[in-house]
Amino acid sequence: MKSIKISIPSLIENIKIIESFIDNAREKFHINDDIYGNIMISVTECVTNAIIHGNKLDSTKAVDLELNFEEDELKFSISDEGQGFDFENLQDPTSPDNLEKTGGRGIFIMKHLADDVKFENEGKKTTLIFYM
Repeated sequence: MKSIKISIPSLIENIKIIESFIDNAREKFHINDDIYGNIMISVTECVTNAIIHGNKLDSTKAVDLELNFEEDELKFSISDEGQGFDFENLQDPTSPDNLEKTGGRGIFIMKHLADDVKFENEGKKTTLIFYM
């Protein structure tokens, strides 16, 4: 298994660093175009959530991203220094009550684009799994 780690301060503009990290991983691990888009959207959405909701845009707090590559799957683990969240009781963004809301779609999107999503450490760590 190969592993790459990066840590960024909780600033929205650092999403560009995450995008570069994913582009580098794409080249290194020969990620095909079919899942590249899903990875880019899911991982940047997850890191954005960690920056905004987890660390509350506090630049003294870090978001850690670790990529583990196994022969047939990629695992992106994103951790923040926030309070965590109740991932067992998320509102469905597709229900009529929630369609007009601006937030609440990120995890829904991640679950649709990744092959598997796991929450650990009270929601402070999210792992997105993609099968190659």
